[in-house]
Amino acid sequence: MGRSRGAAIPAPEAGETVPGPEDPSRHLIADPGGASRLPRRDESSSLLALPKAASTRRPTVCLFSFHPLLLSEFQRLLVGENEARVLDRRVEANRVPDPAPAVPRASVYVIEAHGQRQVTEAYVAAILAAFPKARLVVIAEKLTEANSFPILRQGVKGLLLYSEVPEYLPRTLNEVAEGGFWVPRALLSAFVDSTLEETRRPRAAPVGVRMSKREEEVLELLMLNLANKEIGSKLHMSERTAKFHVSNLLAKYGVQRRADLILLFVQAERDRR
Repeated sequence: MGRSRGAAIPAPEAGETVPGPEDPSRHLIADPGGASRLPRRDESSSLLALPKAASTRRPTVCLFSFHPLLLSEFQRLLVGENEARVLDRRVEANRVPDPAPAVPRASVYVIEAHGQRQVTEAYVAAILAAFPKARLVVIAEKLTEANSFPILRQGVKGLLLYSEVPEYLPRTLNEVAEGGFWVPRALLSAFVDSTLEETRRPRAAPVGVRMSKREEEVLELLMLNLANKEIGSKLHMSERTAKFHVSNLLAKYGVQRRADLILLFVQAERDRR
C-alpha cells in the first residue's frame, strides 16, 4: 500500500523515553504529558497500550472460540490477581454465525479469528449489534493489515497473537475492559497512515466532549498527526501552548496518545453510520 508524504509517522518528540529490553514494561511506550508523537514502526517496543489504573472489579470475559484448548488457557491464566469470570461460547469452525446469536453481557468479548476474514468480521458485527459499546479483543495466529484494518474500523479495541496469550492476556483484557486499546504498534502505525491517506482526517467526533474554539483548531491539526511545534506555528502560538492544548484534548477524550485518538475517531464514524 502506498504512503503519502503527508501521512508519514515522525520520530517521538524530545523527552519521550522508550523502556529498554530488560524492563518488564518494555511493551509500553512512555508518553510524558500525553503529548508525544506517534512512534516509528522500527523502534524496539512492539505493542501500544494505554496504561490505566488497576480495577478491583472482577471482569466478565465472553469467549467465542473454535478450539477448546483456548478456553483451557483462559481458565489457567485468569486466576489469582488476574481472576475473571469466563463465559464460554463455543462456535463451529465451519459455520457462519447466526445473524442474531445469543450474546451475554460481559466486560470484554474475545473472538478467536477464523481462517476466513469474513467470518471473524461477522462475529464482531453480531456482538456489536447486541451491544454497540462492547469492548472486543480478537486473537489470531497472524495479524496483518488485511485481517486487522477492517475489524479495527468495526470497533475492535484489542489484537493479540496466540503466542502472546500466556504473557499478555490478563493485561490486554484489563486495558480493554477499562476503555483502552491494545494493538501491535506497527499495525497501529500502518492503520493511522492508511486512515490519513484515505480521508486526510476522520470526520465524526465521539459524542459527549465539549471543546473551545481554540481546541477545535488544535484538534483539526492534531488529527493530521502534526507535532506540537508545527501546530503552534500554524496557529501562531508557542510550542508550549500547543502542547498544553494537546494534553487537554487527549485527557478530554480519555486517551494518552495521538494514534489512539485517531483510532477513536475512526470508530466513532462507524458508530454514526
